[in-house]
Amino acid sequence: MIINFNGIESFKLQAGNFVLAFNPISKKSKFKETRFGADVVCVSTNHPDFNGVDQTDSKTKKLFVVDGSGEYEIAGVFIKGFSSMSEYGGKEISNTIYTVVLDNLHIGFLGTLGSSNLEGELSGNLNNIDILFIPIGGEGVLSADEAYKLSVKIGAKIVIPMCYGSSDPKLPVGQWEKDALKKFLKASGNENLKAIEKLTIKKNDLVAKDGEVVVLKS
Repeated sequence: MIINFNGIESFKLQAGNFVLAFNPISKKSKFKETRFGADVVCVSTNHPDFNGVDQTDSKTKKLFVVDGSGEYEIAGVFIKGFSSMSEYGGKEISNTIYTVVLDNLHIGFLGTLGSSNLEGELSGNLNNIDILFIPIGGEGVLSADEAYKLSVKIGAKIVIPMCYGSSDPKLPVGQWEKDALKKFLKASGNENLKAIEKLTIKKNDLVAKDGEVVVLKS
């Protein structure tokens, strides 16, 4: 699997010819959108920063959109959605947490999660996560410290932080905790970690990993 980051919470996951997108940025967002064709797009929050479904449509693929709780199977890819709440942008809005089994990898995507109190069925479904995507920016989503503690509790093999603003001075970062990424890396003991262009990973690569933090460039 190859994972690319397009900013905020927008990710492209590719396994062979199959492409899954998380939270693509829409044209109505103040952040720059990225176009690419996908087979499946998972939208966790109905907000312009995350609901750019039209940015993942193409003439060569039939797009399947998942935008809420439930269980789905598309071309052998298994997806579960669980409802939660967020206060992204200062307003209380619904958020869907996703678990995905793709390329024999178990993926957890927390979306704009605003509380680290995960209970019941959801908590059980996050017990066997290989790759965890977690928001760290505060101001409506988990703070850097909350995110680190939750990532340890979940025990994922790889942890990918998201929703923490941008290093580009031309882009707004006002709704996020200042220096959220720096704080998260310090809490996890990775102060000197460098961001990489993309993550290429397969199941066998995870054997010796335990909570390894990966920062992706957007």
